[in-house]
Amino acid sequence: MTSGEFLNPSEAARRLGVSAKALRLYEARGLMTPLRSEAGWRSYGPVEMARAAEIATLRKLKLSLAQVARVLDGDAESLAAALMAHQVSLEAQATQLSGTIAEVRSFREKLSQGQTPDMRALADILEPAEGARVAFDLPWPWGGERFELNGIPNLTFITGPLGSGKTRLARRIAEKLPGAVFVGLDRMDEDQTSEGPGYEPDSNDPRTHALNWLLEEGAADSQALRQLLSLLRAKDAGTLVIDMVEQGLDEASQEALMRYLRRRPPGAASLFLLTRSNAILDATLVGREERILSVRPITVRRSR
Repeated sequence: MTSGEFLNPSEAARRLGVSAKALRLYEARGLMTPLRSEAGWRSYGPVEMARAAEIATLRKLKLSLAQVARVLDGDAESLAAALMAHQVSLEAQATQLSGTIAEVRSFREKLSQGQTPDMRALADILEPAEGARVAFDLPWPWGGERFELNGIPNLTFITGPLGSGKTRLARRIAEKLPGAVFVGLDRMDEDQTSEGPGYEPDSNDPRTHALNWLLEEGAADSQALRQLLSLLRAKDAGTLVIDMVEQGLDEASQEALMRYLRRRPPGAASLFLLTRSNAILDATLVGREERILSVRPITVRRSR
């Protein structure tokens, strides 16, 4: 960005590698204030872009908006904790890479000794796993049409109007995908009084850290939010297919939840989210590693 250059929100977001919605969020939380034209349009000059870049950098360390504010105010403790977590993640990646290098070295040694390496084992380290796969004949009303999903990403959205059959599709995915669990709307009827708002689990419980992060992002503490965290952070949690994930959450909580889900580490269990909410499924924020399944209603012809 050249000195004295001023950008509109779209161009500023593009240069920063964030969304225009993220810039509005930074502004709403008081982290930065863009300039305004006489007509009221937002504008980002060198000072505002530098500030936004600092915020975007800190967000990459998975800091909440409240933590970002504290770091920008000089709080070294929050930054130190985030850097430690990032270091642990990098060390885990380094350990995995070190193991792969050792395997490659072993293959080379075997070749030098005239031995042919196991091609299947070699393929495993040269190509990433394709990921989970599910395939089945679609239930009524689709009439047996084949459905396949290959390389299932961390986040898959299932959307469609009432009566489109998206819940039937979601249930069938949960049935056919190994280890998957369908979470229906009846979760809201379960007695969760002991974990409702005001209940504080052990400070070392991962749910506590997750809840605090969400609250700092602007989410409202609620039974529905805590129920979702209990499902997501269960020790044996596998793939979850969650019906109407927005149920019981206000818009701010839905947006905070999506920011939280997009910050899960690589390799986290896959999630299928049924939704009719624009806050959950904001098409402008869907990443390349995410997928949308849009279910359209089928017209059933009745025989005369």
